[in-house]
Amino acid sequence: MTDPTAAWREKVAALGPFAAFETHPADSELVPPWRALSEVTREGNGVLRERITAVRATLAARGSRPAEAVEQRVAASVAHLGLVARVLSPMLGLAALHALPARPPSLDELRWHSGLGGAFALSLPRETVAAVAMSGSGSVAHHGTDPHAEAGAGADAMDAMLDGPIRELNDAVAAFSVSPRVLWGNVASAVNGAATGIAAAAPALARPARTAALLLLHRPRLRDAHTLGGPLDGPPDDSASAPNARFRRRSCCLIYRAAPNAAGATCGDCVLVRP
Repeated sequence: MTDPTAAWREKVAALGPFAAFETHPADSELVPPWRALSEVTREGNGVLRERITAVRATLAARGSRPAEAVEQRVAASVAHLGLVARVLSPMLGLAALHALPARPPSLDELRWHSGLGGAFALSLPRETVAAVAMSGSGSVAHHGTDPHAEAGAGADAMDAMLDGPIRELNDAVAAFSVSPRVLWGNVASAVNGAATGIAAAAPALARPARTAALLLLHRPRLRDAHTLGGPLDGPPDDSASAPNARFRRRSCCLIYRAAPNAAGATCGDCVLVRP
């Protein structure tokens, strides 16, 4: 049977590897190597600890050091940033192209192949993507420029995504001594990074990608996790570099501490970078 969402998958995949996804029928059985992403948040199965341990070893190897030389919380934060970026990027891709899913998928509904060194394979329920395709003329990302505006169902969908799968990932990683401030800063950074990547890959989508990102960043969960270098109610800048040029998180993902003597480079949106 032809996949009715294939065209949408191709469009989103063109926006970068973190936005790309496969699809599966929502009621289908798990077939290896696909696994439910919710396993990351389940206590006692060791999946999250195993991933953090692998990230820790990779970070340590960059400095030719043993894994124990890198703080576990540093590796946990870096692992978390990769997870939330992978979950959020396809959502921002769909929002930039047309609309955010009215009911974002839960971690139980998302499927993954665990892997390091880039964007791991991710699969969304086919029904989620099909619903976006049939959702009319698109979202506020295409029709509005005011990031303060309450977008009705769009705002509800954003809150559902932040209060659902993203909060669950935050709560799971918090057990590894990563503060909520850092975790929500990671989420804000992932939102901004997704918009920046979309704008670079498809400059024509810079405006809707940036508008969708700003709407997300202004939700209560993320409002205090970042600052913006320009007025939120100003006209959007469609240049590919515009989102990151305005955005700065209010916390650090801690990756600089993975280098010897905690002397590593900081990210471009880091609170530790001087303006």
